[in-house]
Amino acid sequence: MAELEPQPRRLYRSRRDRKVAGVLGGYAEYFGLDAAFIRVLFVIATVLTGFVPLTFLYGVMVFIIPMRPKRRVGD
Repeated sequence: MAELEPQPRRLYRSRRDRKVAGVLGGYAEYFGLDAAFIRVLFVIATVLTGFVPLTFLYGVMVFIIPMRPKRRVGD
């Protein structure tokens, strides 16, 4: 019997756990962490880097990371 290869994990923007664009919620789902923890880390890192670098990076991630596909009825 042939074994199915596991699907690689993909990083998507979250549809259900989003405050702005779902980027940080997507990271939380990908790493299996609480989204609030990821958001706090992001805010601290943003403040420590002077706002501009991570704010710009977040904007880039909105366009690079795809939105999680909608589930079909019956999946």
